[in-house]
Amino acid sequence: MRFPRLLFAVVYCSMFAVCAQDIPGANLLPFVENFTKSEYKGDNQVWDLAQGKDKAMYFANNHYFLRYNGVKWERYSLPNRSIIRSLMADGDRIYTGSYNDFGYWQRRDGKMIYTSIAQTKNCFGHDDNEEIWKIFKSGGKIYFQSFNEIFILSKNGTVEKIKFPHQISYCYLVEGTIYAATVRQGVYVMQGNKFVKKEKWTPLSGAVIHHIEKYDGHMYVFTKNHGVFVELDGQLAPWSHPFNAQLKQHVILSAKFVNGGRLVIGTGLQGLYLMDIKKGSIRHLSRENSIKNNAVLSLAVDSENDLWLGLDNGIAHIEINSPVDVFSDSSGVMGSVYALNPMPDGYVLLTNNGVFTYRNSTLESVPGSQGQVWDIYRNGDKFIIGHNDGTFVFDGNHLTKANSVNGGWEFVRSRFDGVFFQATYAGVVLYRNADNLSDPVFLKGFVKPIRNIEQNKPGEIWAADNYKSLYRVTFDRDFRTTKVENISQISGLNNDFGVKIFSYKNELFFLVDKSWFTYNAISGKLEKDVLFNKAFKGISDIIPVDDESFIVEKSGLLYVIRQNQGQFDWELIPEKYYQGKVIFENTKAYKIGERIFINLDDGFISYHPKGKTTDPGSVRVEGFYEGNLIGKATSIKNSHPVELHVISPYFGYHRPNLYYRTGDSGDYFPISQGQVVLNNLSGGNHDIGIYSFDGNSYKKLTAYSFYVRFPWYISFWMIIVYVLVIALIFFVYYRWNHLRTKQKLELQEEELRHQRKIMEMELKRENELNIQEYEKHILELEVQSKSSQVAGKSLSIAKQSEMMENIAKILESESNISRLKAEIKKVIKHNAVNRHEWESFESNLSQVHNDFVKNLTKQYPTLTSKDIRLSIYLRMNLSSKEIAPLMNISFRGVELHRYRLRKKLGLSNDENLSKFMLGL
Repeated sequence: MRFPRLLFAVVYCSMFAVCAQDIPGANLLPFVENFTKSEYKGDNQVWDLAQGKDKAMYFANNHYFLRYNGVKWERYSLPNRSIIRSLMADGDRIYTGSYNDFGYWQRRDGKMIYTSIAQTKNCFGHDDNEEIWKIFKSGGKIYFQSFNEIFILSKNGTVEKIKFPHQISYCYLVEGTIYAATVRQGVYVMQGNKFVKKEKWTPLSGAVIHHIEKYDGHMYVFTKNHGVFVELDGQLAPWSHPFNAQLKQHVILSAKFVNGGRLVIGTGLQGLYLMDIKKGSIRHLSRENSIKNNAVLSLAVDSENDLWLGLDNGIAHIEINSPVDVFSDSSGVMGSVYALNPMPDGYVLLTNNGVFTYRNSTLESVPGSQGQVWDIYRNGDKFIIGHNDGTFVFDGNHLTKANSVNGGWEFVRSRFDGVFFQATYAGVVLYRNADNLSDPVFLKGFVKPIRNIEQNKPGEIWAADNYKSLYRVTFDRDFRTTKVENISQISGLNNDFGVKIFSYKNELFFLVDKSWFTYNAISGKLEKDVLFNKAFKGISDIIPVDDESFIVEKSGLLYVIRQNQGQFDWELIPEKYYQGKVIFENTKAYKIGERIFINLDDGFISYHPKGKTTDPGSVRVEGFYEGNLIGKATSIKNSHPVELHVISPYFGYHRPNLYYRTGDSGDYFPISQGQVVLNNLSGGNHDIGIYSFDGNSYKKLTAYSFYVRFPWYISFWMIIVYVLVIALIFFVYYRWNHLRTKQKLELQEEELRHQRKIMEMELKRENELNIQEYEKHILELEVQSKSSQVAGKSLSIAKQSEMMENIAKILESESNISRLKAEIKKVIKHNAVNRHEWESFESNLSQVHNDFVKNLTKQYPTLTSKDIRLSIYLRMNLSSKEIAPLMNISFRGVELHRYRLRKKLGLSNDENLSKFMLGL
């Protein structure tokens, strides 16, 4: 089934010879950037536009005066709210013309301020009804043109008014000469204060002229409905170009010759025509393919030699001087382009919706090709196509199915084995002849979905699985598989998803998990490549171009890479040409002549490399706080947002991708649409650096600094208050602590006094207790001593009484003196205390004084038992006379024993022996 023919009006081709000069690439559109009313918040109808000295673009947009610096749209109105019809930039002034008024705008503190010249000089009376439709400068004077009058502003500020001989449409300045195009009376030339008619331009009578310009030594006059006229030998004649007949039907509203022999014509019905007069080619931009409105009211060229269009509804920026051309299917019929190739008369486009051809501005589906198409290989004047449903051959007109090998991701020619290999859903297919694809041979033992294959020596191919792993496949001369190795797994690379194989200068490189590897044939494993990992760290994809160049994708940006004297040169393809349209892992690049073609989601781009990334130019930064430009007197509150506008002098291809970072450390952040919004700012100085990136390193372009006020609670005066409060707190604390310490010391002293009294009382009580204990002990000793004395006395008295009774009995019973004596002696001897009784007495005495005996023998171990017994008697406070009978010695013997004991104890004669014994 044939898709309906889709007119894709990139080039306006007709029956004329222009179409015969179409070549691949010539039919593509320049990149167009459209701005709608909702973006610039203005009106319909952009009557005039110009670029100022500050590189910003200015627009006369009906009731509004617009300014655009590539970052932000600004909108202003005249004090009388009248329609602005004309505009001209001169130095730092932007002159505008409106109803009964003309003046200039100047930028002050981030705002455009208007000054009216007409009102200051009283140029219009109460009954005047004029609009200024054209402003131009000549000979140091500025001219403001209405339909009936022209006002001339001289250098000294005076304004002169001159009336036209007839009502005019516009004035045109050509090489210092002013041409006044009347509505019905032809063209006049201004000479001084007079107007002289161009008599030889009679064909223009009755024609509305919308532009006059000189090109290549000839005057060109562009009329609204009568086409283009050219002055030849002083005579005006219709332009002989075949396209002139078409222009008569399209209502010419604006025109201009631009650099390189190109003519731009804006129409009221069919949009814009870009004509290369030298090459004879024409490109047509209209609502159907690029711009948003077909009525081109005004046009201008900026500093990059790119076009700006003022439309009846909207504004367009057309990069006619860019090295990038685009092809885009806005209808969505074609789908995503996965591969492409040029034909002598156009292109073959392989998409997810089938095969399409693009010839003579027409996009057409190839019958029988519907479905996912992956790859195209040029074989002479035919194309081998890898399709989801098989392998096909396309001759430019008809599509023929060659075999049923489906999912042909890649078709390559072996540089070593004289055959062709095809990577497919089910493995690698071998073809011995590209002209005969009816006999495909699969490499046996290797059934994998293979997306990418490469070869760098005979008998071996490298194959990357569509999902995971890198394989090395070897085969013999008969192409029988001898070995299949999963090299990524052998090399210990577990995260080997989406492996890319890249051949560069006869060497294979493998991109695995964003790291580069080469194969070591000795170890049989992959090894990291130092050069590529250093140069291309962190890239996500690599796209071969030719033997000298390739493309890498890094952080969403595409760079063309060339090697120059051992170094890699990076050339950025600006992101805006492919933003959001790159087909990940399916991006391909084709070198056709000097241009590189890259497939995209909705078409493709054609890029002419320049050799290096362009100079970003002089970048400047404007800071805004609460909508106002930040100046020296601006007070920025803490935590409030600050908006930075990073302004480039370029709008087109040369506009750089910029980055910023705070201070001289930290991460680099991309700048989106030239705006940086900084939130949660702390107090103090903030330094913002602006950088460009060439793929290898960041280059600082400029910096912007501003100061954020500290919050009120840490302001200068508050800091003084804090210091005073802290000082007061310390003082109060010191006084309180001093008083507290004093009270504490007093309490401690009082407590010490009490403790001292308590201790004294306790000591006194303890002493009293000790004395009581001592006295008690003494009393106990005395009691013991008295008990011992009583016991001894009782024993002695008892024996004496018994002896006396026995003697009395003997005296009564005996009369014989001799016998009486004998009996008395016998009784005395019998009644004497025997040794056993004394030993028992002494034993009891020792037990009573046991503690004393232990202390005495411990301190004086040399004492004898007699010494101990004497010590006990002395402790009992017995006198020598009382001790003598107890020890059965004489009084003299007791005194002598006492003297010896004193010597053993080491006592002087003055010390009382009994008290000493009591103290032990």
